[in-house]
Amino acid sequence: MNLQTLALIGAVALLGPLLAASSRWRIPVVIGELVAGMIIGRTGLHLVDTTDATFSFLATLGFGLTMFVAGTHVPVRDARLRPALGRGAVHAVIVGIVAAFAGWGLAAVFDTGHAAVYAVVMASSSAALVLPAVQQTRLGGAQLLPTIAQVAIADTACILVLPLAMDPERAPVAALGALAIATVAIALALILRWADRGDRWKRLREASKRHELALELRVSLVLVCALGALATVSHVSVLLAGFAGGLAVASAGEPRRLARQLFAVTEGFLSPLYFVWLGASLSFVSLLETPAYLALGLLLGVGAVSAHLVGVLLRQHALWSIIAAAQLGVPIAAATIGADSGLLNAGEQAALVLGAIVTIVALAASAAVAARRTSFRDDVPDAAVPGAAATAVSPPSP
Repeated sequence: MNLQTLALIGAVALLGPLLAASSRWRIPVVIGELVAGMIIGRTGLHLVDTTDATFSFLATLGFGLTMFVAGTHVPVRDARLRPALGRGAVHAVIVGIVAAFAGWGLAAVFDTGHAAVYAVVMASSSAALVLPAVQQTRLGGAQLLPTIAQVAIADTACILVLPLAMDPERAPVAALGALAIATVAIALALILRWADRGDRWKRLREASKRHELALELRVSLVLVCALGALATVSHVSVLLAGFAGGLAVASAGEPRRLARQLFAVTEGFLSPLYFVWLGASLSFVSLLETPAYLALGLLLGVGAVSAHLVGVLLRQHALWSIIAAAQLGVPIAAATIGADSGLLNAGEQAALVLGAIVTIVALAASAAVAARRTSFRDDVPDAAVPGAAATAVSPPSP
């Protein structure tokens, strides 16, 4: 990999914000970046080599940091969500049960043996997609908080379970590695909360701001890399390392200054590079060459929406159920892990991403319909939406 390749990646990645800025449907930035990768990668012009060691390493770092930012978006400290956690948890569990049966059915029909992966993907939600959609369309009403709680619980649980579902034979080893990362993340959260109550840490942050030292960002990058190293040693995906670190920071209360710094380094460079790499790695030609994978992708998206519509039986409005079905981080993480480990072939990787795109289209349509109904409107300030502070700084990420 050289500077010319890096310049090419940066240039084509601009397709993401261009599509997001000009679209009435608020297409997530990462969709444009994935499409850009497809154009210059295996699906299109073959201008980049995704097996290049430097390219793969930077993409792995971008993957970890992207999941770190996604973890900071989970509103774990928002007191308004606590009364709604019980109802949200019930919804998430029932959706998970339905998704398990749907995953088993798809694996049997397509004879892939990946029922657990499909179940986790269809049960997942994306807080980093749903929260900005709710904020931008100013949705509200009695079902807002329970739905946000459901999304946060499903997002966290599916990200934690995914590595175990990807390789069940190594589940005991992976579980020990995940436990080690969780232990470190919990200890980190306790240390951060303790330090936040001390004057010394406050003075250090003020000095960092006054002298423009970016100490919060430097510490965060060290944490991501250290947790990533632990994940590598314990044979666990960087997915868990980044997300656990983000949750630890979120539990201590993410400073807005750190949010802006993370936005700059992640959304400005490493995250676009990762999504371009992923798009370049995927072979969507295989969907056309093997129609079964095209059908699998469409059914994964439809299955995810259908599984979440079970919430209607629990008196959740159908539009909220469809909004909660939006997913991106878990399917993309599954495709990434599958590509790195060889557990999924090119057709299945592309099918997972296609399924996610189906749910995003459903989210955009449902949010647009809900925004026109007075019963869904929210006339209070943006700060009343859990996670609004974080999503106001960072655009949607997985």
